[in-house]
Amino acid sequence: MQGGIDLNSGKRHETQAKLVMKLFPYLRKNGLQSVRMEEIAKVMEVSRATLYKYFSTKEEIIGFIVSGFIEYMNEMSNAHLDSEQSFGIRFQQIFEQSVSLVEYFTEVFLNELEISFPDWYDRFREAMKQREQKLLAFYEEGVHKGIFNEVNGRLLIAQDEILRGMFNVKYLMMNQLTVQQILTDYYYLKKLQLFKPEKLPIIDDAVMIPRIEHLTQKITKNLY
Repeated sequence: MQGGIDLNSGKRHETQAKLVMKLFPYLRKNGLQSVRMEEIAKVMEVSRATLYKYFSTKEEIIGFIVSGFIEYMNEMSNAHLDSEQSFGIRFQQIFEQSVSLVEYFTEVFLNELEISFPDWYDRFREAMKQREQKLLAFYEEGVHKGIFNEVNGRLLIAQDEILRGMFNVKYLMMNQLTVQQILTDYYYLKKLQLFKPEKLPIIDDAVMIPRIEHLTQKITKNLY
């Protein structure tokens, strides 16, 4: 312990996160219902003994994933909106988060979660409902302050589901598109829909370039 912080606990959490990131490409395609811990260890590129040091069951792995994303959603929603620029920053955070949620929580994974781990599925769905309410409140506040166009917030949220069908190798090849093109165009589409023309300058698009590149790398890696 140092200054009330358990350093070993922090290092353990970091290692768990690295192992889970190796597992994500498998989960998004195959789910987790029938896979054995031995196979999970192979995907994570560790021995079974090492895997059991960090995760004793598949449910523990699922719990780590779901609770991590719930925490990620809560962190974003706690940011303060004390200036017009803060609305632009929050919009960019929401965009990045929305893409990540669509990328990692595929239909295959969600179906497996509902069937095999209903408690974690319920927690995730409840967190998503709370996120939706916070997003709607954010959109309403932006409209009230004259920053956003008067658009239907629920439609903005529902639009993100379009990305599920687009993060697909066959779709990309048929339409001669890249993941980066889709993310860049979708970002500008959302921005132009939401912000009034005279408020567009408050958004610093330059900060999104490396974020979109990072998202592109993760998504592309998971596709192939």
